[in-house]
Amino acid sequence: MNTHAPTVAEISAALERTHDSRGPVPPEPTAAAVAAVLRNGGDGTQVLMIHRAEQPGDPWSGQMGLPGGRAEPGDADPCATAIRETREELALDLDREARPLGRLETLRTHLRAGSGPLTVTPYVFSIEGEPELVPNYEVQKVLWVPLAFFLDPANRSSLTWTRRGVPLPFPCYRYHGHVVWGLTLRILETLLGCVRE
Repeated sequence: MNTHAPTVAEISAALERTHDSRGPVPPEPTAAAVAAVLRNGGDGTQVLMIHRAEQPGDPWSGQMGLPGGRAEPGDADPCATAIRETREELALDLDREARPLGRLETLRTHLRAGSGPLTVTPYVFSIEGEPELVPNYEVQKVLWVPLAFFLDPANRSSLTWTRRGVPLPFPCYRYHGHVVWGLTLRILETLLGCVRE
């Protein structure tokens, strides 16, 4: 099966065709945003991912994800949230060092039983070369993961997550001991899907 990942240029063109028409996302108190930062690497298009440190009160503690987090009152919009969070978590200034490509559809998720929904808007950026990344206390490890890895069905696996005592199977990918699943996997699949559309 062909596992060739789309190039940054192809992703940029797809986002321009399918998602720029969505318009701005209004800020809301239960909003979060993440940055999908892409670059051309030796093994094709790569996405910047973080392994979050174990932090009390962090619903994504210890999980693989994209840089980002909850909106704060000073954020003009969710894109500003993604940019600020990336700067705080990795000392990467997307305003200065990256090119915005567009955004993906806003997703809703529940953090725990009884909590209200949280909206998460992913923004896509491209960057050149090897930017200097300085992880803060929230980040255990930084990885550049080839998008082609998520296109190879041989890499697809599953995990069991227990909710209210009920074990539930979820698809996942295991990259060098790091498990990508849940909301982060949905975002990556949406990113790859926008090119297929």
